[in-house]
Amino acid sequence: MALHVFDFDQMVSRFLVRETRLKTAGRYYPSEIGNCLRKVWYSYKHPLEVDPEKLKIFEVGNILHGFVVEVLKSEKNKEVELLKSEFPLRIEAQGFVVSGRVDDLVLVKESGKSMVVEVKSTKSVDYVQKADPKHLMQLQLYMHATGIHNGVVLYIDKTDLRSKVFPEEYSPEKAKEIMQRFAELHKLLSAGLLPLPEAKKSADMQWMCRYCEYAEKCDKNEG
Repeated sequence: MALHVFDFDQMVSRFLVRETRLKTAGRYYPSEIGNCLRKVWYSYKHPLEVDPEKLKIFEVGNILHGFVVEVLKSEKNKEVELLKSEFPLRIEAQGFVVSGRVDDLVLVKESGKSMVVEVKSTKSVDYVQKADPKHLMQLQLYMHATGIHNGVVLYIDKTDLRSKVFPEEYSPEKAKEIMQRFAELHKLLSAGLLPLPEAKKSADMQWMCRYCEYAEKCDKNEG
């Protein structure tokens, strides 16, 4: 008689399942503002269930960030001191709030400077030649909110834990532009007006359309 074994893939899917988070206009998140504004608008007006496979990818990222925290706070690595991890961020603006969580804050002992660390997992660091503009937006926002004006985006390879680090200095101009994007999103959501399809119109963003779950609605200009 064949031994009946369990289906671990199904167990993981059930473990990770969560209810669709209904987002409320007026409360926005740092991780989304680098996306096409039309896609973000749709996610508020027409929320979708998160693909179970995407949930698994998110969880791998969470697991890797836990590993990064252990490395940063290890006594074996005396060049940095982990000051904070996964701590809340909140920016109150006119009519809306931006909230989220900052990955890590470290003290680099050689320079005596504190530094914000934004951790991202990737299939292969070999293909990461520069920091993703979306990730730099997040980092700028975190530096703006914390008052810590030095930061890095840390990419970790999912297959072998190799990494690449891209430093970024705080720019008041960039932070202002990011907050203006939030203000524009808030204005359009409040008025029920569909944003322009900026990813379609930008050569640097067109790749997003291939993976966008709202592509069909966007093609029809559905509001």
